This record gives sequence, C-alpha cells and structure tokens, in this order.
Amino acid sequence: MPSILIVDDEPNIRRMVGALLGAEGYEVRDASDAAAGLARAVEYEPDLVLLDLMMPGPTDGLELLEQLRGRFPDLPVVMMSGRAGLADAVKATRLGAVNFLEKPLTPEGVLLALASALELRQARRERSALRADLGLAGELVGDSPAMRSVREMIARVAPTDARVLIGGESGTGKELVASAIHAQSPRKDKPFVRVNCAAIPRDLVESEMFGHERGAFTGATDRRIGRFELAHTGTLLLDEVGELSAEAQAKLLRAIEAREIERVGGGKPIKVDVRILAASNRDLAREVREGRFREDLFFRINVIPMVIPPLRERPGDIAALVSHFAALHRRRSGQAAPQWTQAGVDAFSRYRWPGNVRELANIVERLSILFAGQPIGATEVASVIPAGEQTSARPSALPDGERLDIALADALDEYEGLLITRALSAAEGVVAEAARRLQTDRPNLYRRMKRLGLATPGEGAP
Repeated sequence: MPSILIVDDEPNIRRMVGALLGAEGYEVRDASDAAAGLARAVEYEPDLVLLDLMMPGPTDGLELLEQLRGRFPDLPVVMMSGRAGLADAVKATRLGAVNFLEKPLTPEGVLLALASALELRQARRERSALRADLGLAGELVGDSPAMRSVREMIARVAPTDARVLIGGESGTGKELVASAIHAQSPRKDKPFVRVNCAAIPRDLVESEMFGHERGAFTGATDRRIGRFELAHTGTLLLDEVGELSAEAQAKLLRAIEAREIERVGGGKPIKVDVRILAASNRDLAREVREGRFREDLFFRINVIPMVIPPLRERPGDIAALVSHFAALHRRRSGQAAPQWTQAGVDAFSRYRWPGNVRELANIVERLSILFAGQPIGATEVASVIPAGEQTSARPSALPDGERLDIALADALDEYEGLLITRALSAAEGVVAEAARRLQTDRPNLYRRMKRLGLATPGEGAP
C-alpha cells in the first residue's frame, strides 16, 4: 500500500488521521514540525505528504512545500489548515500543492483527496516508465532537415497555449513530440497526462475522460477522477483521437469549448484548465470529408497542425538512432555492447521501416541481445529484418536495368524522375505533399517536373 507522511504540529490530528489511514491499509508516518517532516521525507520517500499550512518554528508549511517540491518534483502534497484564507490556498496551489483541505477534517474529504493525489502520482510514474521503456526520456534524436523542422515548430508552439494536432504514421514518435511541447511550455512543472482513445471501451469513454461518482453505474464502487481533472493546470494528450465514436467526439467537443467537465453521475460542472494536444495516425481531414470525424471538433483541435515524417524519409537519422537505442539497451540490461560496423548501419538504410522509429528500436534491441559483444554487419542485420522488405538505397535498377554506359546527366535525370514519380504516387498526386516528402518546396518541384517532362496533376503529359 502507498505510504503517507503526515506533518502537523497538533498531536490529535496526527493520531486521528493516522488511525483513519492505517485502517484503510496505508503505511503512515508523521512529524510534528517542518524540519522533522523534511528529514522523514528524505529518509522514507513517501508516496504522498499531508501537510499543515501553519506550524510553529522558523519554517512553515508553505516553505516546507517549496522544499519538498524542489527535492521530489513528482511527490504530491495535500495542504490542510483551519485558519487559511483564499490567498494562502492560491499560493499553495502555485507552489505545487495538488489539493487544499480545510479543518476540521472529515474522513470522506481526506480519503477522497488522497485517492485523487495518489492517482495523479501513479499517472506520472506510468508516464516516466513508458518514456524510459520507449527511449523517450531524452530529447528528439536526429539532425536531418525534417527533424530540424520539427524542433523549430516545437519551439514556436510550445510557449503558447494553442491546441496542436500531431499527425504521422504509427511509430514515428508523436507522443515524444507532445511531451517535448509540454516540457518547453509554461506548464512544464504541471501534469502531463496521456489518454489512448483507441484503448478505451466505447461504454467507458466518458468515465475515463471525465470521471464518475460512486454508484453512477454498475461496478462504480468508488469515485474516479477522470483524465481531464488529472491534467488540470497541465497538458492532456488525446492519443489516437480519430478512434473516438461520434458520441464521444460530441462530449469531448463540449468539454473543450466550455472548459468544464461533469463526472458521470454528478450534477456539478467542474472547471478545468487544460492544454489539449491531440495525435492521430489517420488523415483526420479525410475522415471529416467522409463523415467519420466531426468537422467542428477537427477545427477545435487543429489550431496548429504538425506532421511527423516517417523514418524512410529521414534515413540520415538512422545512424544516430541506432547509437541512441543501443546505448539505452546497454544501460537497462548491463549486457556487453555489440560492435556496430558501417556495413551493418548501412544495411538499415535499405529497409522501408513500416513500423518507423518504434520498429527500429525493437530491432536494435533484438540485435543487441543476440549479438552482445560481437560485430554486427549486414548479414546480422539481414537476419532480423523481414524478408522481402529491403530496398536499395541507390538507383541500381533504373528503368533500363543496370547500365554502365549511360551518361551521368541522363542517369541523374532518370533517377530524379523516378523519385518524383514515387513521391507523387505516395502523395496521391498532391504536389505540396510530394514536395514535403522530397524535402523541397512546391515551386522547385514544379520546375523540376517541367524540366523532366513529367505531367503535373490534372494535366496530360506534355
């Protein structure tokens, strides 16, 4: 069970609250002043602190709160006081307190506040664990033009409160980008909460998003705090938002517009201050056109659109990513690191990476386990890459086959035409999208198409 530290100069409070929490199965420790409270926190690292605002001595509750937040940034602190005013409550909240209880305390109020705070701590721990497992604990890896563009966009949008819609294929790192936006925002010290919309059962979406009251439906034995409330003053990532049902989309839209939610079974609106980030591997604009996603919700979440490029469009980042994931695996496992040869790294560039960066991370980990302390070359890489998925990184198979007598200028023109044709096909004829894939601008692509005699969309061949 979680451990709770009670810091209060009143022995009766420590005894009564300690007995209540002990009966609920919590591990309880207490301290009578700020100095003892800080010492206990450093010694035992509790899961939560219940802290009195006004205590005798040189250090009061607010000062101790500030010290605790400095030493344990993810430690939730619930403040309590019988003589505090609104200004004290506001100051405590700004310093990082997750709740404020007025004395005399009630058992229901104490237990509810602690349950909500502990759920927030669990969400923070899960986020940290997930990021560490996926190799997302550091900064974005790669220095290709595409990744530089992503970093520049993050730097522009992060300081604002604008809603951002992050698009891209599965495995490209959309959650990492969302986390980077939060980390560079004024809300960086506040909660970052992710909800996977695709993983929520249809009949539990409202409860998961907005919470529910005890007895609201069969199985609701306790009050539950929803993701919007957990993210209050921080950032909420709606991952795979395109998977929500029409009914859930309508409720989400109302919450975003009104900036308030209502728990299932509750009749009282609750104001929430949340920055919304959304992510999807679907083309939501097309989903809107085909009637599967609400247009008004799309406009609400698509204030700033960002598209994360797939790994096959930034092959120059592969070597850095391999080094990053290999080092991450070594730190986690303690195994001897393999010796990555240039031939082995080059072999990664001849693969299409349908699973993107996530797939690369898995394959690097697999190779690091299978060939710990051994050289990894093209043969070892080929042994773990699915057969038939490798492609050539060079134009060794031009339309006329292998030709060594062709003029260099003609060969370059043929390969350039092949690349442009493939990009237009992948972009379904949209020149702007093809230009983005080729990392150039639209006027330049039009000029190249005209020079090579390629038909532009909507035109016949010249």
